[in-house]
Amino acid sequence: MTDDQRPQSETGRDDADAPEFRPRKNGPYQTVSDELAAWMRTGWADTERRDLHPVEQAPYAAKRRAALGARFPGERLVIPAGRLKVRSNDTEYRFRAASDYVYLTGDQSEDGCLVLEPRADGGHEAALYLRPRSNRENGEFWLAGDGELWVGRRNSLTEAARLYALPTRDVRALPDDLRAAQPPTRIVRGHDSALEAVLAELRGTAAEDAAAERDEELAVYLHDARLVKDDWEVAQLQGAVDSTVRGFEDVVRVLPQAEATSERYIEGAFFLRARVEGNDVGYGTIAAAGSNATTLHWVRNDGPVRAGDLVLLDAGVEATSLYTADVTRTLPVSGRFDDVQRRVYDLVYAAQEAGIAEVAPGRPFRAYHDAAQRVLAEGLVEWGLLEGPVDRVLELGLQRRYTLHGTGHMLGLDVHDCAQARTESYVDGVLAPGMVLTVEPGLYFQPDDLTVPEELRGIGVRIEDDVLVTSEGNRVLSAALPRRSDEVEAWLAGLLPGH
Repeated sequence: MTDDQRPQSETGRDDADAPEFRPRKNGPYQTVSDELAAWMRTGWADTERRDLHPVEQAPYAAKRRAALGARFPGERLVIPAGRLKVRSNDTEYRFRAASDYVYLTGDQSEDGCLVLEPRADGGHEAALYLRPRSNRENGEFWLAGDGELWVGRRNSLTEAARLYALPTRDVRALPDDLRAAQPPTRIVRGHDSALEAVLAELRGTAAEDAAAERDEELAVYLHDARLVKDDWEVAQLQGAVDSTVRGFEDVVRVLPQAEATSERYIEGAFFLRARVEGNDVGYGTIAAAGSNATTLHWVRNDGPVRAGDLVLLDAGVEATSLYTADVTRTLPVSGRFDDVQRRVYDLVYAAQEAGIAEVAPGRPFRAYHDAAQRVLAEGLVEWGLLEGPVDRVLELGLQRRYTLHGTGHMLGLDVHDCAQARTESYVDGVLAPGMVLTVEPGLYFQPDDLTVPEELRGIGVRIEDDVLVTSEGNRVLSAALPRRSDEVEAWLAGLLPGH
């Protein structure tokens, strides 16, 4: 990676953005002559794109903004995209825009911000604040570390206005715009500390506690609104799931290479599919072979992959629209379950079937969890691992020694979507058409757990699918991946080399 220098301004935004930017020493050993600076200003073609049309999401985002404005009349609403985060020293993580910002705009630009400004006659005027293209007159585009010759071309403000069907403004003017008029203001916190500091200054210290509560109301509303997906969102999720299915197929085909290396080969094979067909993985891939599968969030992925073991793959492609899948399969590395593995797997499968059957409009959100947990508890009592009756086990939660986690969660722009939604809308609420959730029961017998027979120790099984609530019941978006143990074996036989 080439070296650059990125001094920060007092506002927290790069000095290269400021009008007073001047060519300067470029890196620790290069200087810029006046002749080179003058030459770099000339000889560039006009690349403005004038034939752009609004992105598919634009009309859906407009409806979401209208509903948001109606919920908070007379108030200014500030929804930032977020900023680059430092990975180490002067390198950053790949940028991923904040989900609420994407939901309301369709844009994914770093440093962007949506502002809904209240109008005197009611309603709101929406504006998308973005970084404009780099200035070619003052050298910013080639001397600044975030100039376009370093990081790539940005849309012009005019281009962005066409794409997102929104008025656009220079984000460098946003702090002054916020100060110029000061209606009651809410911001989605946690994404842009510089903007939060500007608003804290305007509000004053005494009002900050009340402001934090008001900002939380904005975040909660947005997560409540995101619980029910529209048709466009469902299509994005189905596309992410379809790519994920292909990613699982990729993994099966390279299981022999994983045996020769480690779990990282599995992770890498899936990641290739995620980057080719999507934006990224939606979360850290869990590629857990053998006893590593008993660790719920095993993301080290550095363990051995051995013949005769199971491998638990929990992975999801994040689409270019940022909607993510979340699917888990537990697979026998050699292609067939042994008798003990099959017994555990079939019990988890039966629990998942019971859970999926409870996913329907009007049913309590908790119903599918309760149904799956009951099946697991019944099996554990039947095996003699827990003392019945089953109702006693469930009342005391004793099955959780081996089941550990809940049976699912909402899915969407985030893998654990709508996490800030109201309890009465989510975990204590009822399912409605358009909700998308995971159903993912599991059993995990730790390798050092003396309460289970030795033959069970080190076995971890989870089966997870993404399920859409429909007006008639449900649709399993990930149905293309087999689930029943015999179907899994047949699927493996068709993909594993040499079978």
